[in-house]
Amino acid sequence: MKVILLAHTPDPEKTIACAAKLCYSSSGIDTLYDSLTEEKAADFVEMLAGMGHESPIEHVSFTFGIEGISRACSHQLVRHRLASYSQKSQRYVSETQFSYVTPPAVSATPETDKLYRETMEMIQQSYEKLRSALLEKEIIAFAEENKISFPDETQRIAYFKENYKKEYNAFLKKAQEDARFVLPNACETSIIVTMNARSLYNFFSHRCCNRAQWEIKAIADEMLRLVREVAPTLFKNAGPSCVKGSCPEGKMSCGKISEMRAYYRGTDVKY
Repeated sequence: MKVILLAHTPDPEKTIACAAKLCYSSSGIDTLYDSLTEEKAADFVEMLAGMGHESPIEHVSFTFGIEGISRACSHQLVRHRLASYSQKSQRYVSETQFSYVTPPAVSATPETDKLYRETMEMIQQSYEKLRSALLEKEIIAFAEENKISFPDETQRIAYFKENYKKEYNAFLKKAQEDARFVLPNACETSIIVTMNARSLYNFFSHRCCNRAQWEIKAIADEMLRLVREVAPTLFKNAGPSCVKGSCPEGKMSCGKISEMRAYYRGTDVKY
């Protein structure tokens, strides 16, 4: 898994402070913005956080590049709807010899690890066979309709690819679109995610929780570490819900509120 911070609103804490101050000031926006030092902006952002006044933080956004996560994880990620997503397509990108994510609990024992890998290999073979069969079906139908003959019937796909590139690419995408239905949730994927700071607050409150699924929790922890580097005051108290209040999980609580608060409070998330 790899998470990088691709871009963010310049001077995020200064932008938030300016937006919040504007609500109560008759000064011009440029005057307000220029009057804010880094220290003043940080103090104002901290005051807003203490008041629970979160609407101004929507003015800043952060864009992340995430690679090497499972499709199962990306399904959870896109449930956070106040965000923008662009994900690697399984229609336009072939999944022959696909990479996959192995859960730690599976790799922990030789028996489960072996069974898991054998299953992935079986699915890989099935995907490639299905993809080829669907592609060949389209080529044969096109050839019959257009009265095309092949010099060697055993090399139909290779001949068609060389002589009818446009049609081949279209048929290949169509074949991949249907063959992908057999692919597992374990398939690795890449995704670019943009969230504003308020959405990130919500994301961290759910996904940094000890009860979050292990893969998305690892992503959330790394995203939090990255945003704290560029906006330390803004995200100082970000993290699972129990960092700022009681645990919302009730009887399902991990029972480690003190440890979680000690882990997430401050300017760094340590791993």
